[in-house]
Amino acid sequence: MARVTVEDCIEKVPNRFDLLLLAAHRSRNISAGAPLTVDRDNDKTAVVSLRELAAETLDLDDLRESLVTNLQRVITDDDMPDEPEEVVVANLEHAPEAPAEMSEADLLRALQSDRDNGPDNRF
Repeated sequence: MARVTVEDCIEKVPNRFDLLLLAAHRSRNISAGAPLTVDRDNDKTAVVSLRELAAETLDLDDLRESLVTNLQRVITDDDMPDEPEEVVVANLEHAPEAPAEMSEADLLRALQSDRDNGPDNRF
């Protein structure tokens, strides 16, 4: 396969968005030093990753799992036991009163005040 087109890869990964995510993730892995599964043939990293996807030399499930793991902000550790959550009881005697509902006239006045006092009049 001299050049990879999206059509070659779409047969393996039918969703174009998934294809983009997987190819970009694989390209980053290759740039970070992951071993290649196809010959480079003087191609750029993005083309090599597409060629790997088209040739099905990668396990797509492992690649997806790796992608999800890299995109996670919070990594959960399933081995650690759950800690009981502390329950905070509020003292309702000192709690501020809930604001009363605003009438239409009050709301209109507040909106007009915001409009009249634009960002130029602040500070």
